[in-house]
Amino acid sequence: MPLVDPDHIRAAGQQLVGVARRTPLEHSRVLAAHCGGEVHLKCENLQRTGSFKLRGAYVRLRALDESRRSAGVVAASAGNHAQGVALAASLLGIRSTVFMPERAPLPKLAATASYGADVRPFGAVLEETLAAAREHAERTGAEFIHPFDHPDIIAGQGTVGREILEQLPEVRTVVVPTGGGGLISGIAAAIKAENPHVRVLGVQAEQAAAWPPSLAAGKPLRLLETHTMADGIAVSEPGTVTYEHVSELVDGMLTASEETLSRALLLCLERAKLVVEPAGVAAVAALLQHPEQVVAPTVAVLSGGNIDPLLMLQLIRHGMTSAGRYLSLRVRLPDRPGALAGLLARLGELEANVLDIEHSRISGALALGEVDVEISLETRGPEHRQRVVAKLESAGFAVVDER
Repeated sequence: MPLVDPDHIRAAGQQLVGVARRTPLEHSRVLAAHCGGEVHLKCENLQRTGSFKLRGAYVRLRALDESRRSAGVVAASAGNHAQGVALAASLLGIRSTVFMPERAPLPKLAATASYGADVRPFGAVLEETLAAAREHAERTGAEFIHPFDHPDIIAGQGTVGREILEQLPEVRTVVVPTGGGGLISGIAAAIKAENPHVRVLGVQAEQAAAWPPSLAAGKPLRLLETHTMADGIAVSEPGTVTYEHVSELVDGMLTASEETLSRALLLCLERAKLVVEPAGVAAVAALLQHPEQVVAPTVAVLSGGNIDPLLMLQLIRHGMTSAGRYLSLRVRLPDRPGALAGLLARLGELEANVLDIEHSRISGALALGEVDVEISLETRGPEHRQRVVAKLESAGFAVVDER
């Protein structure tokens, strides 16, 4: 199958006028300092439905003829593709059915339904959900809308690349979160056609990285399992259409650790004032972990911002811990009046903010007359964290565990 050409992407851009937002390109001073050169964020987390997926979904559905539209469309997704298809179908007056994993976050289920889709929770994992959607398509005649492996989907996502070139013509490196490969295929097709010297790099979560072994083998390979907080890019096997694009046009594929993903999410929230989901922040994580891989000016694509508030609370804590700004200690004290007050006074002198505290007297490791105090602290960074522990130990406090 031939690669998506620039005319296809330009036509997609015309179709999306008044439908998809032209998302902003925001300069990041903190990332520029870290990478040693200019860095900008392409904010697709501010797109309608909260991700880039609307672009490809609308172009794909708009290309359907009347007979296929009348049969409706069906999709399977954990969230972003579901919302993109649901809104695109609503705008075009097409009936949509969306299968979502049973454990998909409730906000994503509710948002998809609010765009007019018939939402059907099914399956423990996305592969089961996809199978159910395909069976529905075969049984009813509805058009199955693949999340990434179709030329129209790729052309729609390629409009992100055209916008980047228009907003920052001097760009030298573009870093893109990569799951199945639809977004990076479109961006690479758009950018390489205009300026083949721009480097396009993909990013995957270390524990869900199907692309590096696939590219090394010369064909799509399937991962036996994936385990990452970045569920939006946890795709176990590249598509055949996207593989042709990535292997031909993309300059490299990086990976990011779970720790760096959470740090990147916290950085976007605190420093850029942007809410970004774990998958959407993968390009920022790559810059934090591999700054030597990019040549400035660099654009990091923030591909989505749909995150469950409960998950965000967990990730903020995880990110603070990774950044050395959160410290959990277990300190063994004599079980007598004033012992806890002495510990708290010392922590106050060290300017460590107490977030939570709990006594335990039932551990088998405790001697008679001892108590363990579990204490959670906010610290100012790795050096402050280390100093707090060292000063407590030098003052005679028994620190038996730290996290």
